[in-house]
Amino acid sequence: MSSTDLPNLLATTASPKPGTVAVADGERLDSVGLPGLSLTVRSRPSVRSGLDPALFVHGLGGSSQNWSALMPLLADVVDCEAVDLPGFGDSPPPDDGDYSVTGHARAVIRYLDARSRGPVHLVGNSLGGAITTRVAAVRPDLVRTLTLVSPALPELRVQRTAVPTGLLALPGVAALFTRLTREWTAEQRVRGVLGLCYGDPGRVTQEGFDAAVREMERRLQLPYFWDAMARSARGIVNAYTLGGQHGLWRQAERVLAPTLLVYGARDLLVSYRMARRAANAFRDSRLLTLPDAGHVAMMEDPETVATAFRELLADTAANAGPSGSRTESGS
Repeated sequence: MSSTDLPNLLATTASPKPGTVAVADGERLDSVGLPGLSLTVRSRPSVRSGLDPALFVHGLGGSSQNWSALMPLLADVVDCEAVDLPGFGDSPPPDDGDYSVTGHARAVIRYLDARSRGPVHLVGNSLGGAITTRVAAVRPDLVRTLTLVSPALPELRVQRTAVPTGLLALPGVAALFTRLTREWTAEQRVRGVLGLCYGDPGRVTQEGFDAAVREMERRLQLPYFWDAMARSARGIVNAYTLGGQHGLWRQAERVLAPTLLVYGARDLLVSYRMARRAANAFRDSRLLTLPDAGHVAMMEDPETVATAFRELLADTAANAGPSGSRTESGS
């Protein structure tokens, strides 16, 4: 399946009614209730029983739908689940209003503990990459391997194209942005998101664009949409300022699980220059670089990401190479 097939996958079901979340053929949504927390989990049945579980965690403003192109390519090697973080996708806000990186990580940990699902192959994109890094550092018993796609780890020199997203963290900015963009259509908003996240937005089909517009319209009707965005953005910024053992780079150094790092050279949100630092920080890492990808490689080039993930699983199962070895590949 090519990356341009992703939108077709999301549009395989009938047009969703207002307020409902799209579910592709072969997927199901379940609601998992935890004390003070309710999570929606998207799953795709594996082709056979007994496969290792995998959990996918999306980024800021995303949802479990971000993994709908990748999961079918892995259904024969892992049992796939993707979570909607609190306040995103179809998951309601957390009762305590905690949208920090630690709060999101705690939600992931609580889900894995409640379902007795670990250790899992844990996969995160952007904010999800920061969250899963923290999970792997503090609860190594829950993580078999770690895959990070453009992880939101602290940068000293943030790209100018990423500044507007960071500004959402400032008090009042989300409300101001809402007022200033009140007349924007869902189509305009989606074009902006695609331009920011995709290395080549032209690869998105019309069907996929239409599906994204319907999802944007649904989200804009949610009373907590901008609050979840602003608080989660603030959580990223706050995580960047933490030092000592709670700093994300220090926690990256503590990760024991074999780690696959995926970076796109056209990423406008996470700088490509951070790839080498990440490869040096994670002790048992391999690096996949994609010259034509942007911020969401698992949606832009799912086949290449799936191949690298399969190699990670095969090498981990075979205990190939000494701990701490690193390999680099590109396409």
